Parts: sequence; C-alpha cells; structure tokens
Amino acid sequence: MAGGRNSTAITKFILLGFSEFPKLTIVVFSVFLGIYLMTVSWNMGLITLIRMDSHLHTPMYFFLSNLSLLDICYVSTVAPRMLLDFFKKHKSISFMGCTMQYFFFSSLGLTECCLLAAMAYDRYAAICNPLLYTAFMSPTLCVQTVVGAYITGIFGSLIQLCALLRLDFCGPNVINHFFCDLPQLLVLSCSDTFFLQVIKFVIAVVFGVASLLIIMISYGYIIATILKISSIEGRSKAFNTCASHLTAVTLFFGSGLFVYMHPSIDNSLSYDKMTSVFYTVVIPMLNPLIYSLRNKEIKDALKRCKKRMFSHCHSYLKIW
Repeated sequence: MAGGRNSTAITKFILLGFSEFPKLTIVVFSVFLGIYLMTVSWNMGLITLIRMDSHLHTPMYFFLSNLSLLDICYVSTVAPRMLLDFFKKHKSISFMGCTMQYFFFSSLGLTECCLLAAMAYDRYAAICNPLLYTAFMSPTLCVQTVVGAYITGIFGSLIQLCALLRLDFCGPNVINHFFCDLPQLLVLSCSDTFFLQVIKFVIAVVFGVASLLIIMISYGYIIATILKISSIEGRSKAFNTCASHLTAVTLFFGSGLFVYMHPSIDNSLSYDKMTSVFYTVVIPMLNPLIYSLRNKEIKDALKRCKKRMFSHCHSYLKIW
C-alpha cells in the first residue's frame, strides 16, 4: 500500500511526522508538549482574566478572548495526535479521520483570518471614530461578527472538503507531515487535482488576501489618524494598541500564505512542514504573549486580580 500507485483505493494514511530525527524523539516530544501546554494555559488564563475583570469588557477584549479560544481549538486539532504519534510504531490514520482533521483545522484557520480582519476594523473604529465607537461596535454586532467568522470559515473549508472527497487515492499512502494538510494530500492523489488546486488558491485569495486588504485599509486610516495626534503620549498609546495586532497578523498570514499560495509539488513539502510547525503550534502560543506584554490594560487587570486574590486569602486566614 505504501509502494507505487495501483488501482486499489487506500483506506488509511501513514504520517511520518518527525521520524527523520529518531535520536531526538524525546527532545522533540518534550518541546512540543511544553509548547502545547503553554498554549492552552496562557490562552485560558487570558480568557479567564478578560472574563473576570470588568474593565476589559470591551469589543477589543471580546475579540481577543475569542481569538484565544480559537487558538486553543486550532492547536488541539493537530498537537494531541502529533504528540501521541511520537511513540507509536505505526503512525496510521484512517482516510475519513485524515479528511476530518483537515476540515476542522482548515475551518478554524479560515475563521482566524476573518477574526483578525474584524479586530483590525475594531481598532479603526476605536482610533478613527472614538465618539461613534460604541455605536459602530455594539455588543450585538460583535457577537454577530464572531459567529459570522465561524460560519464563513466552516463554509470555506466545506467547499475544499467536498472537492477533496471526490479525489481518488490509490497509493502511495505515506504523508511526509505531522498532520493531514491539503498540499500533502494533493500530491498523493491519483486523480487530476487541478480543480482542487484552483479552489485552494481561490480560498487562499478570498480569505487570506481579502482579509489582509481589509487590515491594510484599516491601518492606512489608523496611521493617518495617529500622525494627526499632537501629543507623543497619545501617539504612543494608540500605536501600542495596534502593534500587537499587526505582529500577530504578520506572523499568521506570512506563514499561512507561504504554504497555501504556491502549487503543491514534492520538493516543496519539506519546507511546508517546517513552516506549518510555526503557524499551527508556535503562533497560538505566542498570541497571548504578543497581546499582553506591551498592553497596559492587561497588566493593570493582572495587578487587580492579584490584589483580589491576596484580599480573599487574607480574609480567609482571618476567619480561621
């Protein structure tokens, strides 16, 4: 089944993962396990902090908490199985399991594109139209935007899934990757993949390029507004609220578009695997740090949280 192409439809794939580093299995496993645990804990911590602190109950932090939840789900479509495969002799996955993994991974990735674009518009409304900000970004609109991002992401991924299920896979069945990604599946298909290649490119343009265009237009207006602010402190505050988002956008879109905008060919897949590590595992871990380190409101919320915890502990000890 893992040899040359034949007429028998395959029912499972073999994921090579990081088998090219057999002597470093424990080290690589430990690194990825640490990254996954930090990703989940840091994002959950940020969600909890935003929920607990009333000062952070604004559209900006509503979107940020949803981004953190999305990152937890996003990395969890790949990391748990990847970690289990490190110590499995036969790293096989069923055909349906493989396609479903890609569907959920793709849905969440496309949703993140939409959510990052919505966050850019939120920053535009806050900085360029502060007096109308609450009207522009009402709680109802924020919820509708997040729900719309999920629906749009699922729809975009469903189109690719339907086209993928129409392909024939008759061998080989070895995927040189740590999860089921579309470029790797296209190379293994014994059908004509031109139609799905076109769909992949169109989806990348619609979600990636269109989202980037919205972000660039929003930040064009934001930069023009910031330059009109007379005080250095005011400029610095406005810039700091945008710098984190711009960093996250650059990392996510840069690595994602690199993988999905070029044709799927054998000699590019090893580069895709290393790039995929970055946007599937590393970026979800970095996002809560990126949005927290230079954010005064998050730091102030942490201080208030520590004070409340200290006060509760002190009261509890006095009772006893």
